[in-house]
Amino acid sequence: MNIKPIKTDADYRGALKEVESLMTAVQNTPEGEKLDILVTLIEAYERKHFPLDLPDAVEAIKFEMEQKGLTVKDLEPMIGKSNRVYEILNHKRSLTLKMIWKLHQQLGIPAESLIKQSTQTNNV
Repeated sequence: MNIKPIKTDADYRGALKEVESLMTAVQNTPEGEKLDILVTLIEAYERKHFPLDLPDAVEAIKFEMEQKGLTVKDLEPMIGKSNRVYEILNHKRSLTLKMIWKLHQQLGIPAESLIKQSTQTNNV
């Protein structure tokens, strides 16, 4: 097994090509272990060179609404009356800590996404 760290884009592309050839490898075989190691190295390289930014809080809420088929009415227990929900969804008002907590607990939205400062918020 000849595995080396992924330091360059060429190393990265080579590792991806090798993983592609090992996709049918059986676990607990030399090929399966090589696949596990290469995937781990690729994930580390991607985390460092292609970081994913967290979504805007409102976008995270809208995504959950779409995924779960929720309406503005469904968000009222977490945010407040419908006019307040619309203010949040239209970036007219920021989420409070209490809203963030409830949205995280009841919808499972990562708190990191909910506390991320929106670039569109027109705070009062």
